[in-house]
Amino acid sequence: MASPVTAHEARALWLEHLANERRASPRTLEAYGFAGARYIAFLEQHRGESLTVKGLAEVTAAEVRAWLAHLRQGAAPLSPRSMSQALSAIRTFHRFLDRRLDAPNAAIALVRGPRVKPGAPRPVTEDQARGLIEEPALDPDREDWEVARDQAVLTLLYGCGLRISEALSLKRSDAPLSDTLRITGKGSKTRMVPVLPAVREAVEAYVAQSPFVLERGEALFRAKRGGPLSPRHVQATVQTLRSRLGLPASATPHALRHSFATHLLGAGADLRSIQELLGHASLSTTQRYTEVDAEALLSAYASAHPRA
Repeated sequence: MASPVTAHEARALWLEHLANERRASPRTLEAYGFAGARYIAFLEQHRGESLTVKGLAEVTAAEVRAWLAHLRQGAAPLSPRSMSQALSAIRTFHRFLDRRLDAPNAAIALVRGPRVKPGAPRPVTEDQARGLIEEPALDPDREDWEVARDQAVLTLLYGCGLRISEALSLKRSDAPLSDTLRITGKGSKTRMVPVLPAVREAVEAYVAQSPFVLERGEALFRAKRGGPLSPRHVQATVQTLRSRLGLPASATPHALRHSFATHLLGAGADLRSIQELLGHASLSTTQRYTEVDAEALLSAYASAHPRA
């Protein structure tokens, strides 16, 4: 492929690099692609001309700050967290321009994003997690195999601390589950996750009732028409379940993963072990769960201590 000349060609090559070499998730590609497109469009409007790769190398810190200010305005202004994520995407874009297209830009390092206070994870309680897993069985409109499937997926999220994409990446050859499960997570990082008997039993119940005959390499969890189950289905299912159970909007599929970590921490597991189980690259990410555990301790103290 010839070297790209326009900024849009460079953006397309960058996204191809993220997809094929960095193995970025579809959601990351969508978010980064959108941020890149808005960035280029702003600069072209700001300068009144089409942008080239050479022009990207000449972008000033003031122009980047003007772009960030632009994101804060309009009918749909971005939150500080979203702005920080957009800036992170653009920094990644410029690193690509530097290393692959010989178009370095030192000015990007001079721009600081908005200060974002990291929010603590919002897990569900043990009873709420159990309710989410058991509730599908009470739906008369679902076939038995669909109930077993939804329960198996939710049990994997809570019992193994998996992301939705990780649970749905399991193949027919993975079942029946062994005592440990090899999971490939973000950044193609592989980890080993212990499998509880309850998780193994839930997956086996689904496999026994599934109406589909699958090849070993096909996705284990299937939709009603036989195609691979989508993350959107899992999200919609949990949305319905939490409505029936009267749970808050924070009770999402990912909250089950948060609960896995928080409940382990509350039971005495150390942070390093939880970091390995979750597949976090940095211990600082895992340390957010100590805030949740501390909040739970203070809440219990406030409700139980006679002088509280």
